[in-house]
Amino acid sequence: MQDFFDLTLGGISAGAVYAALGLALVIIYRATRVVNFAQPALALISTYLAYSVTKATGSYWLGFAVAIVAGTVLGVATERLLIRPLRHRSELSAIIVTLGLLLVLQAIAGMIWSNEPLAFPYAFDFRGRFSANDLFVVLVVLAIAALVLVVFKYTPLGLRMRAAAFAPEVARTLGVRVGLMLTAGWGLAACVGSLAGLLATPPFLFPNVLDGVFVYALTAAVLGGLDNPLGTIAGGFVLGVGLSYVSGYFGPEMVTIAALAILVVVLTLRPSGLFGRAKVRRV
Repeated sequence: MQDFFDLTLGGISAGAVYAALGLALVIIYRATRVVNFAQPALALISTYLAYSVTKATGSYWLGFAVAIVAGTVLGVATERLLIRPLRHRSELSAIIVTLGLLLVLQAIAGMIWSNEPLAFPYAFDFRGRFSANDLFVVLVVLAIAALVLVVFKYTPLGLRMRAAAFAPEVARTLGVRVGLMLTAGWGLAACVGSLAGLLATPPFLFPNVLDGVFVYALTAAVLGGLDNPLGTIAGGFVLGVGLSYVSGYFGPEMVTIAALAILVVVLTLRPSGLFGRAKVRRV
């Protein structure tokens, strides 16, 4: 019973990280209809910048702030320089570009900071069954999720972003600056993704550190529905707890297989996600 309790607490903490990175994917998809496979690389670069600033100044929180700002700038630059020129092409073109950007940024990180694991600190004390750092992770993710929900559902900015994504031509006729809204969506998503990178990286930082987390985050997003922020948060926590049980009772080598199996099953049986709504298309 004690093992079950410990695994549940560990799963909640891990699930919060999956939910945060999954939320970044949902924000971009909701605002631009693009699945950004470069999201872990954008978070990786911002986390390396946080490492460099923290090492140079001795201040974790200064590095934290630099990472958030840098991640936002990287997201804006990605949309402006790489995604916007493809706006009249198929969605597959944007996906291919983000996959290429993922590989390029990981290679650049390895060339600048080396491929060796670097020690990256936790925000708070990480010792104990449910440590202060675990509590920090969960509370931050819940706060960010609430903020994103408020922005998309109850603010003019969120309404404009959704209009720019779903009906850009109509939005333009109503005075919405579609290009600016798409850029804002990428910036917001990259900001949340950078936060997820900071929460997921400790204790070691290396170029592929977020690859596995991204697989779980994508699974959480699909599980909850790619257009559903609340569903993604719920999917992240459910997945985190479920994979914690798999690791504890069947071995850590089964975790990735279990996540991929869940992804395949959900895509096969309910492509819109457990919390998403199936769309009816007229033909």
